[in-house]
Formats: sequence, structure tokens, C-alpha cells
Amino acid sequence: MLWALIIGLIVGALAKFIMPGRDPGGIIITMIIGVVGSLIATYLGRALGWYHDGQSAGFIMSLVGAILLLWIYRLVSGRRAST
Repeated sequence: MLWALIIGLIVGALAKFIMPGRDPGGIIITMIIGVVGSLIATYLGRALGWYHDGQSAGFIMSLVGAILLLWIYRLVSGRRAST
């Protein structure tokens, strides 16, 4: 569990570095973005047949999942701010 949080922090920080902008801040939110990004990548990988049951996403796919999560967050928060 601790290892997943450390990797989540690294992946979340890299995702924020690749997609700079106004996002929720703080170390906890960055960890959550990284961990949830990994879960998204694992789910999508299994749905597309890239991973089998019991396998999880690797570092690169976790980063892609975190970037996707940030993109969705910005899409949703941008609509909310404009209404």
C-alpha cells in the first residue's frame, strides 16, 4: 500500500508536470490523481485485452491514466466555471 502511494505521488506529479495548469493542489491530491490514474489505466487495459485478471498497469500506462484523469477534471471544472 505504501509503495502504491509513493508511485502514485510520482505519477501524479509527472502528470501535472506534463499538463501544467490550474488543478487541485497538495501532495494528497497529487497522490490520489496518480493512484486513480493507475486504476483507470488498469481498467482500460483489461477492457481492451492488454492486461489479464490480476495484472495491473505499468508506469507508463499509469501516467497516461493520470493525464486522462486531469483532462477529464479540467473538462468538467471548465464547464462548471462557465455556467
